[in-house]
Amino acid sequence: MAAPKDKHRDTPLQDLPDEVLFDRYRKGDLTCLRVLIDRYRDELYRFLVRLVGDRTAAEDVFQETFLQIHLSSASFDMERRFRPWLFTIAANKGRDHLRRKGRRQTLDLSAPVGGAGSEDGLTYVDLLKINMPGPENRLDEAERDARVQQVLEAMPPMLKEILLLAYFQRLSYANIAEDLGIPLGTVKSRLHAAVASFAQGWNRMEANSDRATS
Repeated sequence: MAAPKDKHRDTPLQDLPDEVLFDRYRKGDLTCLRVLIDRYRDELYRFLVRLVGDRTAAEDVFQETFLQIHLSSASFDMERRFRPWLFTIAANKGRDHLRRKGRRQTLDLSAPVGGAGSEDGLTYVDLLKINMPGPENRLDEAERDARVQQVLEAMPPMLKEILLLAYFQRLSYANIAEDLGIPLGTVKSRLHAAVASFAQGWNRMEANSDRATS
């Protein structure tokens, strides 16, 4: 009986799904891992910059992440998606980095979310983008980026992590629960608290800035 035909046999590497690339890497095609690294370089790096708060450290954690991908390749369940697995490993490596630095952040999470968006129409999630062009007569890119990072740095690590994972992965609650190994209700409460925390911190910083310039 003839072996089943590989439906991706003639597909260029750059167009292959993540899971097919990773499966081929596990079977010995080292080029496929390079394609995955290049595919996720910008997105994963931006995520790590926001998570660890330092570009140099983000580069180190990026490398540690793909080293762990290599070391754990045999254990990857090919029935799962590669992208959530990658970001979960990156989050774990970022958490390890912060733990080594001994960071401890606290913030009162009792304040409610301050509305669906900011004065200029941006949502709080929009503010998480790096190098996002600012609206006219508002903060320039560098200053806005620095303020967003300052707000994130004040958040407890588990809330910052789930906010960034939800934003960068755009996963459903169920997928986040599976990836982080926590109950669905915990995902909902943590994400709500994370958005509230970010909203509270951003609004407080904006208010302080307005008072300083008035």
